[in-house]
Amino acid sequence: MYAHEIVLNELAQGLRPTTEGVAWFETLAEDDQREVLHALVLFCGQARAREDDVPESIARSGIRPTHTPAVMLSKWRFGMAALPARELTKSFRLLTALFGIADTRRRMLHCAEGCTHAWHNLPTPRRDAIR
Repeated sequence: MYAHEIVLNELAQGLRPTTEGVAWFETLAEDDQREVLHALVLFCGQARAREDDVPESIARSGIRPTHTPAVMLSKWRFGMAALPARELTKSFRLLTALFGIADTRRRMLHCAEGCTHAWHNLPTPRRDAIR
């Protein structure tokens, strides 16, 4: 797995606090932020996110339901990587929340007895550094 994939999965599984993830995301160049958002959209799809996960995702993300990324997600639109730079961190918070909800459900339903998915068997992250 790539370093950003590990960080995103740690965030989804609650192994890394959201504040740390946001701080990491904000250190990335804008093009890299857009790539991370694109990856998050793919991960949400792989985890089988559902439209009925949207309200909880908005609540968990801490962004307002009237913010552009939340409005887009409410309409089940995922083009957040194309939004203006000022919307990228909000999009990251929102998509990370959606991924966390969907991945938790998937782990409970399909991986409860254990699995060999590398992303579901991550070591506890080091507290002294983020990748």
